[in-house]
Amino acid sequence: MTLSTERGHDGGTAPAVLPVAPVGEPTQNPHAPRHVGTGGDPRSLLRRYQRLALVGDSGSALIAATTALLFRFGPEPPGSYLAITLGLPVLWLLVVGLQRGYEQRFLGTGPEEYRRIADAGLLMFAGIAVVSYALRSELARGYVFVAIPATLVLSLLARRQLRSWIYRLRRRGIGLQRVLVVGRADAVVSVIEKLDHEPQHGLVPVGACVPFVGVAVSHVHDVPVVGDPSRVLQAVDETGAHVVAVVSHPDMSGQALRRLSWALEERGVELIVSPGIIEVAGPRLSIRPVAGLSLLHLERPSASGGRMLGKTLLDKVAGLTMLALASPLFLAIGAAVRLTSTGPALYRQTRVGVDGKTFTMLKFRSMVADADAQRAALLASSDGNGVLFKMKDDPRVTRVGAFIRRFSLDELPQLINVVRGDMSLVGPRPPLPEEVAGYNDDAVRRLKVKPGVTGLWQVSGRSDLSWEESLRLDLRYTDNWSLALDLSILWRTLRAVTRGSGAY
Repeated sequence: MTLSTERGHDGGTAPAVLPVAPVGEPTQNPHAPRHVGTGGDPRSLLRRYQRLALVGDSGSALIAATTALLFRFGPEPPGSYLAITLGLPVLWLLVVGLQRGYEQRFLGTGPEEYRRIADAGLLMFAGIAVVSYALRSELARGYVFVAIPATLVLSLLARRQLRSWIYRLRRRGIGLQRVLVVGRADAVVSVIEKLDHEPQHGLVPVGACVPFVGVAVSHVHDVPVVGDPSRVLQAVDETGAHVVAVVSHPDMSGQALRRLSWALEERGVELIVSPGIIEVAGPRLSIRPVAGLSLLHLERPSASGGRMLGKTLLDKVAGLTMLALASPLFLAIGAAVRLTSTGPALYRQTRVGVDGKTFTMLKFRSMVADADAQRAALLASSDGNGVLFKMKDDPRVTRVGAFIRRFSLDELPQLINVVRGDMSLVGPRPPLPEEVAGYNDDAVRRLKVKPGVTGLWQVSGRSDLSWEESLRLDLRYTDNWSLALDLSILWRTLRAVTRGSGAY
């Protein structure tokens, strides 16, 4: 990360590059535009998203209710249920609205939008049950058990399509919110890097306010410095910022931050404050008001209890179901491996699981039988990430092995490990004992949960990731896992596997 600096008052010194931390020069994301495109006011885009969300939710409820009506009653339903079917979309919109599922700050970014839709589904299901009991007029269970889950699923799919649409626009520079970042230079650089790396969230840094120490700073990570933190309001006017992001600055707290929020409110500019806690998901953070203070409460990650029981049940039920459905594929792959190369169909390897316990992981053999003996001679040609040995054109891989690796079919036997309880469907990558022997304290934390057949590493690049990126993703999952996140990763895994990116 770099700062471009110039001497403040001797006029004529050429800009220079001053390293902030010895982490190497960052690579600019080609999809992260510095300037807002021709899509107009980002608020207009969010209002359009909001209207489309209303249409999508009402349409989802109508389709689901109609399907439930035909499923339960056939082509000649009772008049009362026809009225319920027509009223269900309105009820669904009201319930989602009560769960704040149409607030613009939750739309088009982060998991909160999906969570509020899911909460609305549970609330409507519980509400219908209570009202039916109170009025002693129980609705047909076949109708309810089709209409409500289908409404929820279709609404989530509609929101997913809306996300894809708005992400495409934002990657083209349309509808981006201009952000002024305020704080210490190192913290500002960190925020700018993260916003550049994920432009789909709709925030583009257009200016920075950093304190000057010794020399005046002209740019921070290619973003122009438009003053120090005392010039925030002038900088907002100069840059046309829609959002001010305050990060790690002692003078920007307490009463000063409160006055800044008042001044920005008058200008219609949003204020966001970074607490400095990285890789922690929103559900673990909450504000606890105490004695006039807004205290940020950080909940402990859940490693036991009801949520973990739900994850275990999901692993067992889904693992057994997938094993049964994939059994013909197991036989076909096993036969192909045995017929095209000498050696067993399955490859067994010792891996490290939760709390450091070792287990035998199963895979379809994709290499020649003596592949392990040949590894030492190939170490110099590794394309891995410095910790893992990987080769894009590994001579030990068989023809069948190359195909099943391309689509991750070699990993199907790990479903047996899932049913046994050694692994989970979703989790960190299962490490080798020699990898664990070299772990630092941070890396050891990834052993807090069961390793997974898939995970954030699988849907984010697989073998193309560096060790640091793989570790960061595994730690992010360990600290923030949830059933909703597991389902999201399983869905994204399907797309990653069909593309075959990063698989070798």
